[in-house]
Amino acid sequence: MYTLGPGGMTRLALTLLLAVVAAVMLPAAAEARDRLTVGIGEQNGAFFQDPRVQTLGFGHVRLIADYDLAAAGYYDAWLNAARARGLEVLVAFNQHSKRPRRLLSVRAYRRVVGGFLRRHPWIRELSAWNEANATYQPTGRRPGRAARYYNALRSLCRTCTILAADVLDRRGVYRWLRVFKHYVRGRPRLWGLHNYVDANRGRRRPARSSTARLTRRLPGRVWLTETGGVVAFRRAKARKFSYHYNEARAARATARVFRLARASRRITRVYIYHWQAPAVFSTWDSGLVTNEGRARPALEVVRREMNHQRWLRYEEPVLELPKFFTEVPAP
Repeated sequence: MYTLGPGGMTRLALTLLLAVVAAVMLPAAAEARDRLTVGIGEQNGAFFQDPRVQTLGFGHVRLIADYDLAAAGYYDAWLNAARARGLEVLVAFNQHSKRPRRLLSVRAYRRVVGGFLRRHPWIRELSAWNEANATYQPTGRRPGRAARYYNALRSLCRTCTILAADVLDRRGVYRWLRVFKHYVRGRPRLWGLHNYVDANRGRRRPARSSTARLTRRLPGRVWLTETGGVVAFRRAKARKFSYHYNEARAARATARVFRLARASRRITRVYIYHWQAPAVFSTWDSGLVTNEGRARPALEVVRREMNHQRWLRYEEPVLELPKFFTEVPAP
């Protein structure tokens, strides 16, 4: 027997009402969790000419800028091409192109980056240092210096969106971040993560993955600023491959990237790296298309994810992409 509840409502009616509210709220919550901004990272400006890039609807691109080349205007043509197409550019400053172990003083960093920002005042999204905890970076053993670079960049552009640290999901990342947070000013609320290891080798469910655990250690929002399926990888001085050439494996890893991103609502943006394979392979290839322009299976994975995001925005999907683009880019 059901008794009257507040306002004369029976328990049965109240239960039915709560069930209806839950049915309405759960899909909305799922949609909010699924919403992602998907961008692309690419160094070769020729990818702007590929019509598939525009068809997919990328609105965000990421550029890794070696600080000496950035100071010399080397990336100006790339940046101008992105600006002409109305793309939002995230610039990640990087090590010296010829002397990668050289560690900039904070004063020199301010001079170099300040000059770059004066030439390109329209750029509003920045990362103080690319993969700052990686062993090949001069900041790999100097997290305090990486934090001071962030502090300097924050003072140079107080209205910019700046990532506190762009870190690779490698061993020792938690210890590196503890030192970084000790030297950083304020309470940064935006972080960058390169989760290649978890995307390509992780086996745990997304909610229990290393990406999820690391995200819980980073307060605020997290962007996967560089990630994707690795087609082939060989360390610069190693004879053996860490990843032998395998396009199917790279496609599976790319699909895992998006599952990992949806495991946390605080992951709001994903940059897939990169669009096109290098003309000559040396150490790294994670391109969505080959150097000759042929689409790899991972591109279809990205198309499906972009269509999912279009569906959430009530936009028409991209039904099919050309399998080949005949214009071969410059190396």
